[in-house]
Amino acid sequence: MNGSDVVGNLGAMLLSGGVEVVDLTGVLGPETPIIQLPADFAKATPKVEIHKISEYDNDGPFFAWNWMVLGEHSGTHFDAPHHWITGKDHADGYTDKLDVQRLVAPVNVIDCSEESAKNEDFLLTADGVKAWEKEHGEIGEGEWVVMRTDWDSRVEDEGKFLNADENGPHSPGPTPDCIEYLLSKKIVGWGTQCIGTDAGQAGGMEPPYPAHNLLHRDNCFGLASLTNLSKLPAKGAVLIAAPLKIKDGTGSPIRALALVPKA
Repeated sequence: MNGSDVVGNLGAMLLSGGVEVVDLTGVLGPETPIIQLPADFAKATPKVEIHKISEYDNDGPFFAWNWMVLGEHSGTHFDAPHHWITGKDHADGYTDKLDVQRLVAPVNVIDCSEESAKNEDFLLTADGVKAWEKEHGEIGEGEWVVMRTDWDSRVEDEGKFLNADENGPHSPGPTPDCIEYLLSKKIVGWGTQCIGTDAGQAGGMEPPYPAHNLLHRDNCFGLASLTNLSKLPAKGAVLIAAPLKIKDGTGSPIRALALVPKA
């Protein structure tokens, strides 16, 4: 079967419903939870604002449109390598310069929802990934890996979603050895359902914030605030995660989609 046959068959399956398109994206608006930086940082991402220009009225009788205020890393979003200091020297590490061929790839969904429900600071280790591979198969080069925690069930309540106390935020995520192992598999990127790609307490790890530190060091991508990972199989789906083509962008809100074959 040649390439045109493959694409043609995929198109037919999409039209027939044999392949379902699953939305992995949260709603982007004024209620969207935004990551909170420590107080000693001068600036932080603002809350999302949506301002009406016109809606079939005197300001525009035939059309409706809005203007917005938002940060690159708001809602369901993409972290480009230039987002972190370890990725600053990658010439193609900006959203307008990255290789789009890498953005569409098979996705491995590691289900940590039960563990995360029992322990808000649950950490996925390299051994945990290897155990998952024994059950579901090897993670391949160029593929996405995402951590299912069902944290998106909290997104309607910013306090529960950010889940911070006097010791900082509490949310599940990867250990440094987890990310190093995945990078040894030559993945394209890592994603989570939490506010960021790292665990809430990742600032105390070595290195700190390993998902950011190590992924972007290796010119790989991060995805945060994903939704509906419960609708994906462990293997067999394709993830499409395309950021806006922002000039010298460090990231972007995205509409993350998965192509899932129906049984």
